[in-house]
Amino acid sequence: MAKAVKSYGNLKALNSVDLEVQKGEFFTLLGPSGCGKTTLLRVIAGLELPDSGHVFLGGHDITQFPAAKRQVNTVFQSYALFPHLDIFENVAFGLKARNFEAGLIKNKVGTTLEMLDLNGLEKRFPHQLSGGQKQRVALARALVNEPQILLLDEPMSALDAHLRSRVQEDLRRLQRQLDTTFILVTHDQDEAMMISDRLAVMSKGQVIQTGTPREVYSKPKTQFVAEFLGAANILDAERHDNGLVTTALGSKRFSLRLNQAPPWDKGRVAIRPEHIRMADPACSLDTNWVDAKVLETIYRGQSQDLLLDPGPVRVRTTTKNHVSPGDEVILFFPPDDLVALDNLSN
Repeated sequence: MAKAVKSYGNLKALNSVDLEVQKGEFFTLLGPSGCGKTTLLRVIAGLELPDSGHVFLGGHDITQFPAAKRQVNTVFQSYALFPHLDIFENVAFGLKARNFEAGLIKNKVGTTLEMLDLNGLEKRFPHQLSGGQKQRVALARALVNEPQILLLDEPMSALDAHLRSRVQEDLRRLQRQLDTTFILVTHDQDEAMMISDRLAVMSKGQVIQTGTPREVYSKPKTQFVAEFLGAANILDAERHDNGLVTTALGSKRFSLRLNQAPPWDKGRVAIRPEHIRMADPACSLDTNWVDAKVLETIYRGQSQDLLLDPGPVRVRTTTKNHVSPGDEVILFFPPDDLVALDNLSN
């Protein structure tokens, strides 16, 4: 996709979006409501035309192709199953519309239902299925057409947490099995991190950052990305000629060394709570350490969060570290985990 723009009145839903998705990857569009991710999905599907820009599939410009002429199928949030058709007829609908012969339709539908563990449900109707089964039928109806790209518009948002986790694993396994390009829209950060080969974080109609889940989580480019993908400590900082930055925590100032020098004189650095380490009190460090007092501990099962003074600093550590409010600790900020953020609004 090249420089796609889409507006609704004065609202610019897509603002010069450039995005490339590789063949055979599971790619996720991640962002809050209203960021433009569903509009982008609809433009790829051919359900919306961009005001300007182009959409390419396999090197061919398909911008003006109607949805029915694109080798793209969409699974919607509501599943959009036909209530008056049984499961076999729902899945076979697209093949019949393309005038496939009956024997081939039977074989293709049967194979697809078996792949999605829907055997024996052919004669049931949508109202007789669970939410997870409806979701798999919607997938079967899309996949039986063998699209080059499968688009998924928040298909798991209506499922409960336990079922959603299972369907996420099933989707990932299915995508690898088929080696088909999947593009998922979601606002769920955990879902995007778990399921994606790569993801794009969107805000205000723009793609802010793309990369693998590990890259985007560990090396966010902006404060928006850092905070949207999970808890992050954001520290105001000043750069010095010796390669250090200084930051104020409470009434104290501390020196921090980053592996990559910031591009600014004044800006912000970010570090994830789990990347801050509890240092040995006997260690001798000249930079990247902070003396602190534990104000509060928050138990999270396999981990615990520590809220500290001076702050605001949050540390996530194992529950094997027996720490209580009032304890004095030494914190180490690893240089490789401190990230200089771009001075951007997003």
